[in-house]
Amino acid sequence: MRAAEFPYLASPTPLALAHRGGAGYGPNVGFENTLSAFRRAVEMGYRYLETDVHATGDGHVVAFHDTVLDRVSDVTGAVADLTLDAVRGARIGGREGVPLLAELFEEFPDTCINIDVKADGALRPTVREILRHGATERVCIGSFSERRLRAARAALGPTVATAAGQVGTALLRFTPGIVSRLLHTPAPVLQVPALHRVGGRTVTLVTPGLVRRAHALGKHVHVWFHDWSREDATEMHRLLDLGVDGIVTDHIDVLRDVLAERGHPLTPR
Repeated sequence: MRAAEFPYLASPTPLALAHRGGAGYGPNVGFENTLSAFRRAVEMGYRYLETDVHATGDGHVVAFHDTVLDRVSDVTGAVADLTLDAVRGARIGGREGVPLLAELFEEFPDTCINIDVKADGALRPTVREILRHGATERVCIGSFSERRLRAARAALGPTVATAAGQVGTALLRFTPGIVSRLLHTPAPVLQVPALHRVGGRTVTLVTPGLVRRAHALGKHVHVWFHDWSREDATEMHRLLDLGVDGIVTDHIDVLRDVLAERGHPLTPR
């Protein structure tokens, strides 16, 4: 299937995706992946949100990036080893709770959500919540694990969008002969870092050739940024000039202004 056939990808491009709610936006700094961060993005006009998910030890799926709670909260330990009550007791930035994936579906019914499944144990409860909320047409499932993506497609059916993982993207960029095989991949989206480090060198992944080949296959190219790479207005304009179909950003205010300059303003709520 081509990208245009998936309801998740039906909006006019370029798509603007708020990474963890916009983790680099001033009021959200220190409060990534919290309901307040997602609310600010939606109020700014974002209709696509991005989150990572993990499962607690008792099988609940939460919107959280790291394997452990230590970096951003006042609780230590791995999410997968803790009960939901323990995870919910953590305070991000000293005051914000860790949201359930279900809360994102319920509080933001008019948004689409890009879900990065970070661990094997998170897949089944994520599928359960998507089905429970009737959300198969408003999610895109991403993962660096091709096995998880195959399992998600099998469980959620043909209308759910998925994003090609790191291996598939690298093959498309560095092995042109693989293109004929990728014609048959079910993933309608390539999620590509703007830059990547391979074998000790930094490589520009998003090139005119990559975008051209992806579009020839009927796929979207959505670009995200490593925390060490450039993520400013100049780089966003460069990527949009190349014809990328979406940008996943921490700096939601910068992308908002770039899109407005290009005649694609967000609509604030």
